[in-house]
Amino acid sequence: MRLTRIALLAFAAASLAGAAHAGDGRLPTTMTDADARRFLGQASFGPTEATVSAVMANGRAAWLADQFTRADSDFSGVAWVDPDSSKGCPAGSPATCNRDNYTLFPVQVQFFANAVNQPDQLRQRTALALSEILVVSGNVIKLPNAMAQYQRIFLRNAFGNFRNILKEVTLSPAMGRFLNMANNDKPNPAKGIEPNENYAREVLQLFSIGLWQLNVDGTLKLDAKGQPIPSYDQDTVEGFAHAFTGWTYAPRPGATRSKFGNPSYYDQPMIAFDDHHDKGPKTLLNGVVLPGGQTAQADLEAAIDNIFNHPNVGPFIGRQLIQQFVTANPSPAYVQRVAQAFNGSVVVSFGSGTVQRSPRGDMKAVLTAILTDPEALTAQDANRFGKLREPILQLTHLLRAMGGTSDGVWLRSQAAALGQTIYSPASVFNFFPPDYDLPGDPALDGPAFGVFNASAAFKLSGVLSTLLSGKPVAPDATVPGAIGTGIDLARWQTLATTPASLVAEINRVLFAGRASAALQAALLKAAQIAPATKPLDRAKAALFLAAMSPEYLVEN
Repeated sequence: MRLTRIALLAFAAASLAGAAHAGDGRLPTTMTDADARRFLGQASFGPTEATVSAVMANGRAAWLADQFTRADSDFSGVAWVDPDSSKGCPAGSPATCNRDNYTLFPVQVQFFANAVNQPDQLRQRTALALSEILVVSGNVIKLPNAMAQYQRIFLRNAFGNFRNILKEVTLSPAMGRFLNMANNDKPNPAKGIEPNENYAREVLQLFSIGLWQLNVDGTLKLDAKGQPIPSYDQDTVEGFAHAFTGWTYAPRPGATRSKFGNPSYYDQPMIAFDDHHDKGPKTLLNGVVLPGGQTAQADLEAAIDNIFNHPNVGPFIGRQLIQQFVTANPSPAYVQRVAQAFNGSVVVSFGSGTVQRSPRGDMKAVLTAILTDPEALTAQDANRFGKLREPILQLTHLLRAMGGTSDGVWLRSQAAALGQTIYSPASVFNFFPPDYDLPGDPALDGPAFGVFNASAAFKLSGVLSTLLSGKPVAPDATVPGAIGTGIDLARWQTLATTPASLVAEINRVLFAGRASAALQAALLKAAQIAPATKPLDRAKAALFLAAMSPEYLVEN
């Protein structure tokens, strides 16, 4: 039985609005298989039998501590090439030369291969979350080495400090190209030159503090008339635009000279030319004025400090990270606890009882606060809790939970078909904004519904039909080391000889034991449509219905 496209969308929205399990606010004292799977659904690209066993044996705190020490997955085979494809892929080059050097194909494929196969799960999940907040898009940045270098900022700093992330993003040549900070020159009225405001505006609006002043719990501060208070004004944007003047690309390999206006080069951070930096005073956030006469480097450091220390950053970034990992509509109390962790307030390590103080912006403290909060462990509000899995996570969770294998090639194309071409959102506002209204209830946020609609649900049915067919997707012969993508259904076929056992295992593996009685009954019925002589067909029918169900797509 297949849900119609429209019914699926409506049912998913209803599930997110009201079908989550309520809790009593107390942390569980024992670690069950269901607890571990739910936690890993939030903190990784999906649970596996091995990771579930590790979390059950050692607890969440130990898993987090282990993840914090793991080296990051990286991108290989994406070295710098001349941006001129006629030079990088001259006559006689392999047919795949342009694909592998002038499109994001190799970076996108390796993202999925790493997400499915590599052990640094939390680092990768954090890097993905940050990349969807501090956005650079492959619609503009088309060179794979350029995108790889940008994404390495998040992999490298996932467990570091948010100030370092802000600084590295600001000096990233990919960001410099995407939002026009590269070759941003000082004012020259005679030539009609004024500093470009694109990056100055977006670093405030989207990457750090947002449009409105916030309380520490993420709620809006209001003026005497009950109106929200702007975080900054146009003068502030202009102040930052002037503070960010004087930066250009580092010289390319073999360059004999370096000058302001260097051609694009993405393997090194941008460099400063003080004679192209505005030396006048600049007004920043909260009335802070940078004195005149400072270097480009000094002004940039001061500007980053000014942003980083703004009280909005903790709740603004913290809430978006909660949305990425746990729930689309965190309570103000949840946001406040995470913001306090960001701000360097006292953090209680889950399970140990120890108390420690971390520096402001410490990502380990923020992630620990998000993933061990009572609301993450047990939903506190059945009417608000949960989030729709974005297409990337729909695919990786299913594959990892069911023991599938992939080289990333097919997953890349299928995520794109579902509206999420990795590293290539339509704009700086990501694939979907964090405040995208939940369909049918504009009082709640449902970010991933920004890409998941009736059309995407229909396409998902085709993707799942292929993935759950029992026949692996063949490897692409043009990709070195390709193994294809597939899920071995042999054990599910065996279980299907006893449909009740099949449904119980589906409930355990895909739903962390939380499938409703109604859904389990529907799965049992689906598993019995085919005759007993065709257990593989029974398994495929039940698994397909499970993976298409709103209870699976809406994580709660």
